[in-house]
Amino acid sequence: MRRREFITLLGGAAAALPLAARAQQSERMRRVGVLMNFTSDDPVSQDRLAAFVQGLQELGWTVGRNLQIDYRWGAGNVERYRTFAAELVALTPDVLVTAGAPAVEALQRATRTVPIVFTSVGDPVGGGLVASLAQPGGNTTGFTFSEYSLSGKWLELLKEIAPRVARTAVLRDPVAVGIGQFAAIQAVAPSLQVELSPVDVRDAGDIERAVRAFAHRPNGGLIVTSSASAAIHRELIITLAAQYRLPAVYPVRYYVTDGGLISYGPDMVDQYRRAAGYIDRILKGEKPADLPVQAPTKYELVINLKTAKALGLEVPATLLARADEVIE
Repeated sequence: MRRREFITLLGGAAAALPLAARAQQSERMRRVGVLMNFTSDDPVSQDRLAAFVQGLQELGWTVGRNLQIDYRWGAGNVERYRTFAAELVALTPDVLVTAGAPAVEALQRATRTVPIVFTSVGDPVGGGLVASLAQPGGNTTGFTFSEYSLSGKWLELLKEIAPRVARTAVLRDPVAVGIGQFAAIQAVAPSLQVELSPVDVRDAGDIERAVRAFAHRPNGGLIVTSSASAAIHRELIITLAAQYRLPAVYPVRYYVTDGGLISYGPDMVDQYRRAAGYIDRILKGEKPADLPVQAPTKYELVINLKTAKALGLEVPATLLARADEVIE
């Protein structure tokens, strides 16, 4: 290489380095506010958020480089949701992420302009959170938990794994979604010859008293519907089911990995990965009003054989064959 060409190349590289550094420094930092419906130390929330952050990274968003995430933990408490919703909005985020209808309602009270992406909402249209699934309108969109018809499947599974069950306590949130899920279970109860008892889940004391009273009569079982309160108190519920020898069906996998009998419901970790895709699209300029609310694409049937054995249940081979995961 001739001397003049070398000097020209060296000078160009030297000039390019500051430009690259300045471009990196000037990359706009975007801000995401996350309002979770668990406690900060709950491993379930950590798994979901890890999937969410990983999904963002795969789309080019890295915490500390071009993204800042602020977390708040509502733990199923409506007052905490309202307080933390106001805190997050005050931080002027570009987009908000949350789970469950009560948390969405709190964020919508706090802002009608900042985009909101939700997961784990049972009936966003019936709850007034969006105008429609196809065209949500406003500043909110996201991912539903499931259709109400899924709830009837829980009772069918309970009878399949524990045929002697003739009475079932249904633990639910005393809100529209809990009532809707109970109605779907009621629709299939006559054909399965099962008597239902709704139990509104508010706090640990309510749960313990209700389950204890229900367990006094034989041939009972439990269904736990999708509920932030039930999820927070899942250790207590699983312990009570074991103590009173009540076969129980749960809405998502983590109940069974924690010792519950059987679950059927959407893959919630997958919902957080998909939510990252909506965050990416919103940060790049799309409006939540134009992004349809989506249903789950993955469902999981999980069975805990150790728990079945402790309850004296023999799991049918046909049910085992359908399971996505069997815990030995």
